[in-house]
Parts: sequence; structure tokens; C-alpha cells
Amino acid sequence: MGYTPPEWIWFNGETVPWHQATTHVMAHAIHYGSSVFEGARVYDTPNGPAGFRLREHIERLFASARIYNIDMPYSVGEIIEACHTVVQMNGLRSAYLRPVAYRGAGTLGLLPAGDTPVEVAVAGIEWGTYLGEDAQEQGADVCVSSWQRPAPNTLPLLAKAGGHYLSSQLIAAEAVRHGYVEGIALDVNGHVSEGPGENIFVVRDSTIYTTPISGSILEGITRDTVITLAEANGIEVRQQTLPREVLYVADEIFLSGTAAEITPVRSVDGVRIGTGTVGPVTRTIHRAFHGLFDGSTPDQWGWLEPIAQSPARRAVSG
Repeated sequence: MGYTPPEWIWFNGETVPWHQATTHVMAHAIHYGSSVFEGARVYDTPNGPAGFRLREHIERLFASARIYNIDMPYSVGEIIEACHTVVQMNGLRSAYLRPVAYRGAGTLGLLPAGDTPVEVAVAGIEWGTYLGEDAQEQGADVCVSSWQRPAPNTLPLLAKAGGHYLSSQLIAAEAVRHGYVEGIALDVNGHVSEGPGENIFVVRDSTIYTTPISGSILEGITRDTVITLAEANGIEVRQQTLPREVLYVADEIFLSGTAAEITPVRSVDGVRIGTGTVGPVTRTIHRAFHGLFDGSTPDQWGWLEPIAQSPARRAVSG
């Protein structure tokens, strides 16, 4: 999905025009994938723009950096402040935020030397529904990919790292090539893992099942939101290993992610799921999730962070 570049981007501690935020072609990240990033959303609420679980996203960025020994040159508070700044300076009411940290130009060796800088940027763009409005309303047609997620102890998939998404590109490209909206990957044992950019939920007999974090998945913040909202609505959630065939006998399936939000699944490998329409459990979760942003779901968890103040008046804390 394309987007229109905004006027301003935060880059290495300064707000600069979009086209000036450049890096060298010899940056370590370009050659070896040594970057970590986040995706977070800002929603236009009745009380103005608000970041959704913004601090948790930035804390996960720093956790990803720790896993890969990327020494962050800014604090959590400074990156949160940068997120506020790009929303405000670009006059955005709603936005998709992309903080990224990566190793810049230094050594050409695989292991970065001490002179290899860590560069950090935060972009804020207008970006709609990732898998399309039709998928939101009617459900997405997905397939099980021939590409598997990396096995445990090969790549640390709790890190949201740029290099990991080469796997995601293969899964997504294969799905689109065969006429599907999205792909679902299995883990090394042939169990259900996740989509290329989404966690997966299966509904059977009004109970939600989802892959545990041991299933080669990213520990999604939207995934945690779904689990919390489900329990708040009296819906049982079980985190357990899921065989592939459970996808074909599910009453409902839906995907979750910052970009995908809550996306129903209509079919898997051409097999209709349930009635082939958005099911009642999925609809409950979808309404509860989006209700956080129109005020119909009380934000009892403090997930919404207002972005209405002037950046100059906000205190930066680590």
C-alpha cells in the first residue's frame, strides 16, 4: 500500500525535511539487516489524536535493540517525544508511526566495529487499512505458505528486526502470487505460527485459541490487546499449539497487528471458514478494539496517549 510522504521526519535528534533523511549506501543495515523497528498507530479520537500503547511499542523497540546489541543513543522518552513531534509538525490527526534504529556506515565486516554509528529515525504517515477495506468488511482469503518461520534458536523472533522480514516478504509474495490476500506460516514442527505481519486467532465453540510465543511468533502488542479485550468481554482465550488442520475446521479466524488491526479471515486455502462471513466473536473483538478510539469502549487500561500538547511543553523522560 502506497502513501504520500509527509513534510517532516525526525532523524538523529532533529526534525528535517522528508527528503533530507538519508543514509549511506555502505550502512551496515543495508548489507546485513541490522535494524530494529516498530509500527504504532495514532488514532483520531473524540479528544484529539492519541497514540495507542505508544510507550509499550517504544519499549519493545529498545528490547529488540538489546537482543541485537544495538546501543540506542536516545532514551525511551526521547523517542516517544519524537513520535509526538512528527504527528504535530505534519498536522496529522491519525497516523502510522515507524520508529527505526539501525547500524550506519562504518566497517564492512559482519561484526560492527566501534566506529559504526547507530542512526535513529521516526516517521509519521497517513496509512489506511493494511489488507484493504474489503478484507475488513468481508474477510480476507488467505493461504498456508510453503515457507516456514525460522526454528527456535536460529533467529530471536521476539525482536522486531529488519532482517527477519525477508521471511515475511517470501510468505506474503507467495500468497499474492497465488491470488490470496495474505499468507499464514507454519513453524518448524508444522504447527500454526503467524502471518508475515500479523498474529492469528482461531475461534472454536466461542473460545479463542492463539499460538503461544514459543511458536516462532512476534509477541504482538495488538495480540495482547485482543487477549485483554476478549477476557473483558467474557470470552475465554487459550494460548496453545495449533495443528494446521484446525484452520479448516474453525468457526472463525481473524488476524491482528498494528497495520492490519483486526482483520477477519473468510477462507484458508480455498476452504470457507464458518459461514464465510464475519463471525460473532470476531465482530465483538473488532467493535471493542475500534471502540477504544471512538469512545464506546472505555480505556480502562490507559492505552491512549494524547498528542495534543505542544512538543515544547512536554517533558522528556527515559
